[in-house]
Amino acid sequence: MYTTTCFDNVHNSLLQHVNVCLSCMEGDSDLQFLLSGADLLKVRSGSWKKTRFYKLQEDCKTMWHESKKALRPRQTFSVEDIECVRSGRQTEGLRKYTEEALETRAFSILFKGRRKNLDLVAASEEEAKHWVSGLQKIISNLNSLSQQQKTEHWIFNCLRKADINGDNKMSQEELKNFLKNINIEVDDDYVKLIFEVCDKSHCGFLELEEIKHFYEILTQREEIDVIYEEYAKTNGLMSAFNLLEFLSKEQKEEVDLAHAVQLIEKYELDEAEKQLMTKDGFLMYLHQPEGLIMKPSHKGVYQDMTQPLNHYFISSSHNTYLLEDQIKGPSSTEAYIRSLMKSCRCLELDVWDGSDGEPVIYHGYTLTSKILFKDVIKAIKEYAFKTSNYPVILSLETHCSVDQQKLMAQHMTTILEDALITKPLGDHMPMELPSPEELKGRFLVKGKRLNRLEALFLDEDTEEEEVVTEEEDSRDDDDEEDAQRNSSKKSKTLNLAKELSDIVIYCKSVKFHGFEHARNNQSFYEISSFKEGDAMKLAEKSANEYILHNEGKLSRIYPSGFRTDSSNYNPVPLWNAGCQIVALNFQTPCTEMDLNQGLFSQNGMCGYVLKPFFLRHRDSEFDPITLNRGPWLKHTEFRVMVISAQQLPKVNPKISSIVDPLVRVQIHGVPADMAEKETDYIVNNGFNPMWNSYFQFDLSVPKLALVRFVVEDYDAVSSNDFIGQCTIPFTSVQNGYRHVPLFNKNGDLLSSAGLFVHTMAVDAE
Repeated sequence: MYTTTCFDNVHNSLLQHVNVCLSCMEGDSDLQFLLSGADLLKVRSGSWKKTRFYKLQEDCKTMWHESKKALRPRQTFSVEDIECVRSGRQTEGLRKYTEEALETRAFSILFKGRRKNLDLVAASEEEAKHWVSGLQKIISNLNSLSQQQKTEHWIFNCLRKADINGDNKMSQEELKNFLKNINIEVDDDYVKLIFEVCDKSHCGFLELEEIKHFYEILTQREEIDVIYEEYAKTNGLMSAFNLLEFLSKEQKEEVDLAHAVQLIEKYELDEAEKQLMTKDGFLMYLHQPEGLIMKPSHKGVYQDMTQPLNHYFISSSHNTYLLEDQIKGPSSTEAYIRSLMKSCRCLELDVWDGSDGEPVIYHGYTLTSKILFKDVIKAIKEYAFKTSNYPVILSLETHCSVDQQKLMAQHMTTILEDALITKPLGDHMPMELPSPEELKGRFLVKGKRLNRLEALFLDEDTEEEEVVTEEEDSRDDDDEEDAQRNSSKKSKTLNLAKELSDIVIYCKSVKFHGFEHARNNQSFYEISSFKEGDAMKLAEKSANEYILHNEGKLSRIYPSGFRTDSSNYNPVPLWNAGCQIVALNFQTPCTEMDLNQGLFSQNGMCGYVLKPFFLRHRDSEFDPITLNRGPWLKHTEFRVMVISAQQLPKVNPKISSIVDPLVRVQIHGVPADMAEKETDYIVNNGFNPMWNSYFQFDLSVPKLALVRFVVEDYDAVSSNDFIGQCTIPFTSVQNGYRHVPLFNKNGDLLSSAGLFVHTMAVDAE
């Protein structure tokens, strides 16, 4: 067993050996360099550049660095909080505040969430390579650990923290503090009891084998024991036949004996040759993709990607350039990179005249900082297809003079090169939008166009400039204008440069004048934008008309201008109405972004999700409000047993603060299916709370339902604190006993935490 191996090989430093084993880097020169540490120049601005000592701690998971602040002379951050490490002067800060000669010595550590980048310069090119390579290896190895190894890694590191005097022994007081560190509050009598059980040497301290015994007691999963023992019918172990019975009866999987044998060979460590699965192997299986709540096949691209672009939901960002609020928050190319790395496929570029002749991006008439348009295009080109090969739409909000519009077009054509769509695919005028498959690796520009697309095939000329509204969509009478900008400007118009017009092919922006006008006048390549309030009214009062409109054309929705804090609206009613480009503020952690992440967690997280057939059929009678009868109605009972949770993080870092967790199970979908139920809270146990709470939900349109598990810390006097959540499409949920991964408020995976549930979908008709 993995745990036994680690304890049997303990030498001078138990914990360091375990962590090196887990990181698969024993003897690695990069790791040894990081463990020794070195000076780095920390760069914050042109005037703030200071040398600090950085060092990887023995847990191979925590970076320590000195600080000159009196109250915080030593600071740390977790390697797990790092989004990525980039070599060279790739961030705005390093490009702006360091010389080009430092290119080979510079690197940046980028964090998950809103934490600022760490821009650093090493003493030499060789040292910079050690830092970048070493951190990248550790991040990769930590991400590749099995859930069991992550659990052990986490617990061993907590043990290290509890071993205050560093003697690799554990006193009764240290044991009590350790339990608090891992989110369990216990009374002194229980601590004394568990200590006496483990202290077989009666020396008053727990050592090697005794610590191992304590670990086994701590990590015992009673709920797993019960399930395993019911099916372990072959001399106390689970044979392939026994496992097949479990898979068929409990997991409702239609598999054969060969599949059961394959699982044993894949996850069993001790008895695989005998085609037997131990309890450890069974637990390992339950933590792997086959045992998680999402169908493994849905983790890859499984949908038909050859249908017209308007038949898909498209992950879309609003004010993509912002890292925070839209009044005085910073604009950054990093915001575009973060959205792209989350597989966002529609980016907004709000472009204005720059003072030095170069167009800039920022939130006009506000205090948000400005970034060069060409720098944004360069960043987009580099990161657009790292997580998804499917097309990226550049949604232009153009406020520039004609000269700077020409520069915009020039930058896009020279930087994006052949990847930019500048003419229709094929030799003839198309009749519908191309598919994501046809547009792989390509960029589409959404904006104003001087003439109709048909003119390209009729050899018609256009004038170089033509008067158009300043805003490319419905914002000429937007509440944003009324609320924020009336004092700064009056409604005005700008001329449109032919060069910019010519690269708008499949996403020509047009104003929406009603469904009848759109049916008679709007072409398939013309897209209308709707502010959230107008879109919500249409989705509520004219849902079927909206669905039929979106069957043949693209629609883009964006937040109200009153959302100065960059908050978000509920995207679900708009998805129910077939709207494809439902743009959200990606920079704002919230329930709405959880729902967006949940919808696009399927289909390989490629940023495109095929709409259900009743949202893309030209004669569809579906209405999510009235729920008239049709093939979309599939009454389903969704039964959920919330069994337990594992290793929930503390909300408050104080050792004395222990969470009182509860779980909410929510259904988001058509109005008739919206529901929420919650467990009781468990007092003082965030490590292994157990509920065994049963819920049933009755669904009418399961193809539009999202299931959201939310874990909160109960508070009797104020609102509960958020701990973690997981949202997935109902159609991606696996039946049976499943582990549910949890994500923090920024949408990042909590590496060790999770829920254990039993789910069952039953046809109610």
